[in-house]
Amino acid sequence: MHVRTPDSSSRPVRAVLLVLGMLATLLAAAVPAAGSAQAAVPDRWGFAYLDDPTPPPGYAPDPSRQWGSWASPSTNPVKVDQIGLGSYVVHFPMIGGVDGIAHATAVDSTGRWCQIVAWKDVGSGEDVYVNCYRPGGAPDNSTFTVLYTSSSGTPATPSGSYGYLYSDTSGIALTQYNSTGAVNSVSHGATGVWKAWLPGLGLSSQAGNLQVTAVDTRQGARCKVSDWAPGTAGQTVQVACYDASGAPYDTRWTLSYSHLRAVHGPAFPPKAFGYLWYNGSLPTLTNYNSSGAANTLGGSGAPFVVTMPSIAVPSDTAQTTAYGRGADYCGLHAPWDRSSGTVRLYVSCFGPGGAPVKVPFFTAYTSAR
Repeated sequence: MHVRTPDSSSRPVRAVLLVLGMLATLLAAAVPAAGSAQAAVPDRWGFAYLDDPTPPPGYAPDPSRQWGSWASPSTNPVKVDQIGLGSYVVHFPMIGGVDGIAHATAVDSTGRWCQIVAWKDVGSGEDVYVNCYRPGGAPDNSTFTVLYTSSSGTPATPSGSYGYLYSDTSGIALTQYNSTGAVNSVSHGATGVWKAWLPGLGLSSQAGNLQVTAVDTRQGARCKVSDWAPGTAGQTVQVACYDASGAPYDTRWTLSYSHLRAVHGPAFPPKAFGYLWYNGSLPTLTNYNSSGAANTLGGSGAPFVVTMPSIAVPSDTAQTTAYGRGADYCGLHAPWDRSSGTVRLYVSCFGPGGAPVKVPFFTAYTSAR
């Protein structure tokens, strides 16, 4: 009778275990440990400019003012459907996921404004819903810019800083990102007022750019930055929101902060981006041009003309947000233009009833690459 010894019976098992051990070692080397990975920031993003306020079904807007992080955006464009008066859904292909935010800015000279309604995954894509209104609060068709972006991890390129928040009406951060790995937070004060805390971002003096957009499914709403207090530990930003009449109003909103980074999060690339804050003057560290050139502000306020030399590279986009106390709001007066490498952004601001006013604002421009 043949009796199998322990050595002969375990030899195949040992071989299998050896192979499994080698595979585990290779996988451990290939996959970074959780929490230590560095990511490209943002993970997914897209932007577009709806140049037709009454688009036909499946409309692909201006190709020189749309782009995204998916494969072949030039041949797989953003598309827009109108779903009601002043109501649109923007289809960003192949960037569906969790934890992003959206911004929108009306491009209109008569006081219309646009806001975000919602965003959601649809298949592999991301649909962003935008509603637009005319002064007084009635829905109305409008052209607009829209941006969606989502980030995770700490950036592989550590220059500058970037963060965002999506807050509900009570001051709960529904979505947040901070490029230092810290956690942003929100607190609710009086009706229509919140305080956002972005730890570790920016400098102890005012530096960088802020953008805020109302998010509301029920009615017209406008949000802005009403105060900004930087410190050695981070940025404190006060957000104020109003209804169509200019009364303080509790709504959801998104906020993004960028310092030496483009409005949607990345830095170098894109090689061409800039931002500017007008608060009665042009603070040096809030007036940035990635080419090293100096941005300038001209015009009477109807509109302002923001000139950014040496960074006009299509495809590109822009966003604008009002700053200061009161229910004033701002948008883009007309589409930006490009000439000999210079981009000009036209910014108009309005009082609650739609009358033009000259008030402080933030504006940001970025190319895709």
